Amino acid sequence: MHRFNEADAGAAEEALLACCGSHRWALRLTAHRPYPDIESLLAAASEASYDLRPADLTEALADESWMPQPLLGMRAPGSQAAHTALRAAHAAYEARFGHVFVVCLDCVAPEEMLDTVLSSIRTRLANDPDEERLIAADELRRIALTRLEHLVATHSEAGAH
Repeated sequence: MHRFNEADAGAAEEALLACCGSHRWALRLTAHRPYPDIESLLAAASEASYDLRPADLTEALADESWMPQPLLGMRAPGSQAAHTALRAAHAAYEARFGHVFVVCLDCVAPEEMLDTVLSSIRTRLANDPDEERLIAADELRRIALTRLEHLVATHSEAGAH
């Protein structure tokens, strides 16, 4: 936590952008440092996520498409047919909503990921665009919190050695 709090603003913002691709979100969290503990940082990150404007959410979702594995579930174990169905579902989702599909997969076992992602995409394809944007924003918030927790833990471990 100390390394994150003491990092220069540019380095902190860059690290935060790896958690959520919204510059406004990253700037807000950077500006409110220092945080007394991880819980305070996560609470601030969650609050900042709820305050994302539509343009901020669009920016963050666009950033997700540049992740090394944008098609969630494609590395999960499963048949070729299931992977083909997943690729088709991702394409249908992007065509309908104009952004990549995001879902937080914390606590999902690797052998269940493909089915979980495919089921989630199929369910969410039935949403209207406004409802889906709210769901995507919440999933992105959950993903960002997980990444942020990992980032701070990794930096703490690196500083302890």
